[in-house]
Amino acid sequence: MEVRHSVHLWRASYSRAPPDACTVGSINLGWGLTLYKFLLGAVGAIAMTASASAADLAARPYTKAPSPMIAAVYDWSGFYVGLNGGGGWSGKCWDIVTNILEAPVIPSVSEGCHTASGAVAGGQFGYRWQAGAWVFGVEAQGDWADLSGSSGPNLLVGGGGSNRSKIDAIGLFTGQVGYAWDNVLLYVKGGVIGVSDKYEGFITATGFVFDRASETRWNGAVGAGLDFGVTSNIVLGVDYVHGFMGSRDNSFTFNNGTFSRTDRIRQDIDIVTARVSYKFGGPVIAKY
Repeated sequence: MEVRHSVHLWRASYSRAPPDACTVGSINLGWGLTLYKFLLGAVGAIAMTASASAADLAARPYTKAPSPMIAAVYDWSGFYVGLNGGGGWSGKCWDIVTNILEAPVIPSVSEGCHTASGAVAGGQFGYRWQAGAWVFGVEAQGDWADLSGSSGPNLLVGGGGSNRSKIDAIGLFTGQVGYAWDNVLLYVKGGVIGVSDKYEGFITATGFVFDRASETRWNGAVGAGLDFGVTSNIVLGVDYVHGFMGSRDNSFTFNNGTFSRTDRIRQDIDIVTARVSYKFGGPVIAKY
């Protein structure tokens, strides 16, 4: 009796299964289904995590590299034409070498020195070409001038006379070599300079002119300048020139055309001008 009662209790305890349990024969599958559901949920969670990680590891979109910076470079090449104005001064020393009788004065006797100064104004034109930062050019310049001065004594009339000089025109033909920092150009130049000279002897007290001479003198010149490109076509600058005019004998005549004397006149000249030019060259170019 006790044995059968125990078997009956054992069967009764295992006959009560959870609502979602499944029993095959005498085997209860409820806990297996629960485990199955748990594993299925875990696999789903792992799959979702893997999918999200794969999305994070996707290739980044292509981004174009930034273009290199382009620096603007001023182009100095081309023809140009312009105007200039400023001032100048010319040192002159006079020595009489032949007297009124056309007899040589040995040794020559000084008649003094003076500086002829005043205004200049005119124009210039030229051509430049650029190789890297180096700029080469040729230029012609012509100026009206009013450089005048006087000194004494004039020995032809004793202590009562003086000598006077005036430069009324200047011409220049030069070559240039410069170095550019973008639109700023520093250059040196050299060539020839010509000046139109007029000389007079006059009575100091009255200003009466009794003899005169004139010449056009050419000699070497050097100079330097600084130009600034305001736009691709407009150029502002300042220019300096020194002319080595040397010495030359000049024969004077009286007002009636007869010979009066010969004076050896030494001179040099300096000119400083402000300039504005129009350049026909190309526009500002780009340099990588």
